[in-house]
Amino acid sequence: MVEMAHRIHASAIAPHQHEESGEAEDLLLELRALPVEDETSWRLRERLVQIYRPLVNREAARFRNRGVDHEELCQIAQLGLMKAISGFDPSYNKRFLSYLLPTVSGEIKRHFRDSVWAVHAPRSVRDRRAELNRFVGEFTRIHARAPRQSEIGAHFGLDTQETGELLNASESYSAASIDTPRGMDGEGEEEPLSSGLGSNDHELDSVVDKQALRASLAELSDRQRKVVVLSFFTEMTQTQIAEELGCSQMQVSRVLRSTLDQLRSQLLEEDEEEPAPA
Repeated sequence: MVEMAHRIHASAIAPHQHEESGEAEDLLLELRALPVEDETSWRLRERLVQIYRPLVNREAARFRNRGVDHEELCQIAQLGLMKAISGFDPSYNKRFLSYLLPTVSGEIKRHFRDSVWAVHAPRSVRDRRAELNRFVGEFTRIHARAPRQSEIGAHFGLDTQETGELLNASESYSAASIDTPRGMDGEGEEEPLSSGLGSNDHELDSVVDKQALRASLAELSDRQRKVVVLSFFTEMTQTQIAEELGCSQMQVSRVLRSTLDQLRSQLLEEDEEEPAPA
């Protein structure tokens, strides 16, 4: 199918291009007889590039709108042209175009496979992504719905875990800018993806202190612990705590004061016992 497309592509060349193609075949024969470092060899290569540049640029245009700038695609196509000029052997009695077009398209496809992914993905995933897209598109067209994960796995002969890895990795082909709108905020303004990024958690600074306090609270009596919890976690007043415990407000005040002094003393002792940083 690919070779047929290239033959159709080649047959569409204008008459004046056929003349240039004949000239190119003669240049390739002459080039083959020259050493690579010969000055004439480089002049012949420059002429061949001049002849075939429009053709390979059209080949590059077939891959537009796939996440790669058109100018970059043309540069990759030029690289494929240079490889085709170096690798073509006229002794095989085949037209240069039949060798050139597959070489250029192969170079472009190799670039998509190896260099365009937003994150690194295994070679097996990169090779299967195009087939995955074709299968999903064809399945959706026939069944009017997207294929299930099990149906994708059956098509590729993969188990559930391998299919999940293929689907997750295939989504890594391209990455959206953090400025891409993700929806509207409460005021009807577009909200970028960056608005969902995490920020510094200032509570991290108190993690060590909270863990130390948790250990100290565990050493309190049930009565002390209940007074602290009701006072600081349920924010009850001392009068309300007294009613809860069936004692006077003065007793609650004394218990709370002595408990806080005990906790403060324990925490200060732990700070003093910590080794100084190296």
